[in-house]
Amino acid sequence: MKLIEVTTPAHQKEFIEMAVRLYKNEKNWIRPLDADIEGLFHPETNKLYRNGAKAKRWLLQDDKGQTIGRIAAFINPKMKEKQPTGGVGFFECIDNQEAAFKLFDIAKDWLKSEGMEAMDGPINFGERDKWWGLLVDGFSEPNYNMPWNFGYYQKFFEAYGFQLYFKQFTYARKVQNVGFDEKMIQRAKVISDNPDYSFRYIKGKELQEKAPEYFMTVYNKAWARHLGKSVSFKEAQLMFGKMKPIIDPKLIYFGFYKGEPVSFFIQIPEINQIFKHVNGKMDLLGKLKFLWYKTFSPPNKMLGLVFGVVPEHQGKGVESAMVVEYDKMSGKPDFQYKTIEMNWIGDFNPKMMRVCEQLLAEIYKTHHTYRYLFDREKPFERHPIFD
Repeated sequence: MKLIEVTTPAHQKEFIEMAVRLYKNEKNWIRPLDADIEGLFHPETNKLYRNGAKAKRWLLQDDKGQTIGRIAAFINPKMKEKQPTGGVGFFECIDNQEAAFKLFDIAKDWLKSEGMEAMDGPINFGERDKWWGLLVDGFSEPNYNMPWNFGYYQKFFEAYGFQLYFKQFTYARKVQNVGFDEKMIQRAKVISDNPDYSFRYIKGKELQEKAPEYFMTVYNKAWARHLGKSVSFKEAQLMFGKMKPIIDPKLIYFGFYKGEPVSFFIQIPEINQIFKHVNGKMDLLGKLKFLWYKTFSPPNKMLGLVFGVVPEHQGKGVESAMVVEYDKMSGKPDFQYKTIEMNWIGDFNPKMMRVCEQLLAEIYKTHHTYRYLFDREKPFERHPIFD
């Protein structure tokens, strides 16, 4: 077996194409957009490089020169951990433990040479909302920018010595005719009866001009202290700008207290229901296919990206009121979307897990994020629980 560092355009193409060949007979695998993968490894398309991030990729070939595996390793200075921790991701491999271990070894050796003391994987070279975790249960079609992998990958990670850092649960429920937990309905009524609270989706000029500000305000209060990263207004604008081609205004919902934003949930149409027809290419033909399916066979599933309530309004029933109020629109038979999947929730976030359970949603998929400590004598700790 031979390891080759990805350094040329031909290597970059092979990094994409080997996965296409590997999964060619898997009906539930959806080819990611080539640009979504390749763009992560170039400074002009991944801003992490501007902050000192580093990445390397390798291909593994057999004795006949055929590619049988790939892996990426990366260092993100924004990852705040007890020990310097790098990441591995975009791992693909034939069902051969020796091959898998060679890929893990080369990634580990490079990360150690860069001063890292641990590696998490499989994770993304970027934010947690994309390409994060190893699928271990619920091998249905993946949501957009979420991984799908063979079930045998789990034995490779665990046999090598990776330990479970946290579980990721994707909850799902039907949109119509489901109802809610009775306690949730009672909590929602307390808030809905209070005239200082209001809930609505954002449309028209407000969607582009004010929604980024609303999002930034709530996100920075609700999430920044847990994730150690705040969002600037410019970053929020950029996020909404990128989502513009697929945004459905009825899926962007905010809660207000005396006119000030205090909660939100952001959803998008599950566009992998469209992208599975474009074969990874958004060239002219791919764009035409995208427009065709978006117009004549639009998604009937929505993907919940992020949900947040500012701390001073948590525990009062605002979460419940948002959902119950939204159901007055989404619960109607003519609503386009019939199911919803909530972007993964870590087992370190029991509050959000309880919200999903009160929605009568069920765990539909499970991913694992693993951690490997280079010092094998060092005590292992799982991800801390959010308070």
